Amino acid sequence: MEPITYTASRLTEGNKIFPSKIILDDNGVTFRVPSFFSGKETTIPYSRISSVNVESPFIGFSTIIIETTGEGNISVHGFSKEEVKAMKEFLLRKVNSQ
Repeated sequence: MEPITYTASRLTEGNKIFPSKIILDDNGVTFRVPSFFSGKETTIPYSRISSVNVESPFIGFSTIIIETTGEGNISVHGFSKEEVKAMKEFLLRKVNSQ
């Protein structure tokens, strides 16, 4: 499968210069935060995801929260409602097929 990449909006706090990215591929979900000299990248296999939550305000950008077993939680802000809905549906399909 070709990886699916979602990039947070530059209009949100923390994403002005280097926006966060969520990459969905065959191995799992990858959360990437680039920076000038280094970056942070975390990959979580689908088998480690325990739940996926979405926070969507009436106006503004949405947040996706991926809760895991033993890996910690990933919370990423700055996506449209349609993007977080698509990510959640994709992740839940992958988790339920494991």
